[in-house]
This record gives sequence, structure tokens and C-alpha cells, in this order.
Amino acid sequence: MKKELIVSIKEKELQLSKLREHIDKSEVCADLYNKVLIEKAILTKQLEDLQNKSIVNRIKHLLPRQEKLICDYFRGK
Repeated sequence: MKKELIVSIKEKELQLSKLREHIDKSEVCADLYNKVLIEKAILTKQLEDLQNKSIVNRIKHLLPRQEKLICDYFRGK
């Protein structure tokens, strides 16, 4: 999945570089450029979430889980 996202992001970058030349010439090209830019941002965020999720999961497994008891809320009073 990670490799697919990276390939898709590179394709979007290529499309953006081709469309960048024609933004000023046509409104359709400008709209298409904006659409591709949003799609690239979504893919980049998905890739970032995928990488962060794995790091967070690794850290969670290392730390012991402490469950709160109802009496823990009343100890300070």
C-alpha cells in the first residue's frame, strides 16, 4: 500500500508539472491543476498517516497500559 501511494504521488507531481505551464492559458487547465493538487495532498496525508500509525503503534506496545479506576478520580479530594 505504501509503494502504491508513493507511485501515485509521483504521478500527480508529473501531472502538476505538465499542467503548471498551461494554468494562465485556460480556466479548464487551472481547474484541473487545482483538482490534481488536492488529490496529491490527500495522497500525501494518507501516506503520512500510514507512517505515523506504525510509529504510534510501536510506542504503544512498549508502554504498559494503565487503566483508570473510578477511585482514581476521587483520590485528590
